[in-house]
Amino acid sequence: MHTKFYQMEERKVRVRFAPSPTGPLHMGGVRTALFNYLFAKKNGGDFLLRIEDTDQTRFVKNAEAYIVESLKWCGIKVDEGIGVTPEGPYGPYRQSDRKPLYKQYAYQLIESGNAYFAFDTPEELAALRTKGEQEKVPFVYNHKTRMELCNSLTLSKEEVEKRLNSGEHFVIRFKMPENQNVDLYDEIRKDVHFNTDELDDKVLYKSDGMPTYHLANVVDDYLMKITHVIRGEEWLSSMPLHVLLYRAFGWEDVMPKFAHLPLILKPQGQGKLSKRDGDKLGFPVFPLFWVGDDGETAQGYRENGYLPEAFVNMLALLGWNPGTEQEIFTMDELIQAFSLERVGKSGSRFDPEKTKWFNQQWIHRTSSSKLAEMFMPILKEKNISASTDYVVRVCDMIKERAVFVQDLWTNGYYFFEAPQSYEPKDVKKRWKDNAAEKIQATLEFLENETDYTSKVLEEKTMAFIAKNEFNVGQICNCLRLAVVGACMGAHLFDIFEMIGKEETLKRVRKALKNISVEE
Repeated sequence: MHTKFYQMEERKVRVRFAPSPTGPLHMGGVRTALFNYLFAKKNGGDFLLRIEDTDQTRFVKNAEAYIVESLKWCGIKVDEGIGVTPEGPYGPYRQSDRKPLYKQYAYQLIESGNAYFAFDTPEELAALRTKGEQEKVPFVYNHKTRMELCNSLTLSKEEVEKRLNSGEHFVIRFKMPENQNVDLYDEIRKDVHFNTDELDDKVLYKSDGMPTYHLANVVDDYLMKITHVIRGEEWLSSMPLHVLLYRAFGWEDVMPKFAHLPLILKPQGQGKLSKRDGDKLGFPVFPLFWVGDDGETAQGYRENGYLPEAFVNMLALLGWNPGTEQEIFTMDELIQAFSLERVGKSGSRFDPEKTKWFNQQWIHRTSSSKLAEMFMPILKEKNISASTDYVVRVCDMIKERAVFVQDLWTNGYYFFEAPQSYEPKDVKKRWKDNAAEKIQATLEFLENETDYTSKVLEEKTMAFIAKNEFNVGQICNCLRLAVVGACMGAHLFDIFEMIGKEETLKRVRKALKNISVEE
């Protein structure tokens, strides 16, 4: 039967981001959260944050807080769920806190004949897998093998009751129908087709009372009234099981629409982007710096000097195409422009250089006062004290040259301290042909000037240079060497105005003394 999902125009859009707290949140996970958020806000809906911690063996205690902080840094605002509404209206939103409710749904599937108890031990299943590998016929727990194994389909009702009452280890498996075509519709990939003979009898529930991802996911989405499931491509193979579970529960009329996002690929374009790729090529794959329970660390975009606006802008265009030439988007603009129809099927190659470009564009667009707030801690680390107004003015002059916040220091250190050395190549190229004599004459001129506003000082200095028939380029570059230490930086007379007359003269005198010695 072909299923094109039930149209839910009368239902409020509700989406969820449901990560597992097994480590730092990968940028692919952030993109999944972002696309869910954009879709919800575009359609006047709710964005939920749910933590899926059914696999307690992989639980990492710092991971949940990291997820919450990452979304907050990115500007992805949670309407309902972890960190916002922990208990209601459809909470709790942490699956380990919902543990008691899953049992009734697992047993409901037993009663309807859609699931069964399985008592096979891990050792027995491992032996079957080993045998399958040796015989080159991989073992799969499915309709072909289940009638030969230890489960409630092969045991008598009395034997099953006896084993359950004795507390014997068991799992509840989904009874996958035999040779049934499952023709489904994905909002991104359109028609997708599966046959149940290609699927195994997945474990849904364990005797310790914990559900697996598959049962908890479907039950929670139903109870939380989720209308659209937007998740990564790796979950596409789980889609037929989840749809069959909705049917088995009798919930098909409120089943969410599904959309499976394309992978984020390595810069080379082959394979899924991983932490190893980032470590090898020198870029982060996580939004924030991470310290694991074992002390393992991983770099983050925030700590590497990226703005959240740039990070989000970059992620949005990995797999989604706005259909225009526009590349720079605010969050509000992304919300207005976003649609699942323009999300591609193919994986999207991550480009670390393009990511730097996005950050540069956002540095340029960020107000100088906001940049100053980020720059002040860097100055403090260097034991430099400067007024906020001064730092704002500096940022306004140099932000066009910056790619990262830390570049504000690299490109503007001379506004805060005198150079300790002079670039040898610039000295060799500029400090020649009686340069010292000409700079000495210019120094005497500068000592007599009282107006150090950039425009006035520039006009008078240019007139002085012309009157004395000096080379403008040589004089200005030598003065720049004196106050900056190299032939780079902001407009020369803006620097003079900013550091003031006393500091300007002090640096020129020092250069005359030290560079003449180096010659």
